[in-house]
Amino acid sequence: MKTKKEKSFNAVKMMREIREKISADTQNMTFEELKKYMDSRIKKIGLKPIGQ
Repeated sequence: MKTKKEKSFNAVKMMREIREKISADTQNMTFEELKKYMDSRIKKIGLKPIGQ
């Protein structure tokens, strides 16, 4: 019989928390404000667009 192993990291919980924070931060933004927000977040973490 298999026993459940205690998780040390809950990815689903973390993703929900991140999504809630982003939603709260961008709730009343216009499209242009949202675009600037996304660009600044991408630059902050150093991501490059796909294909570049």
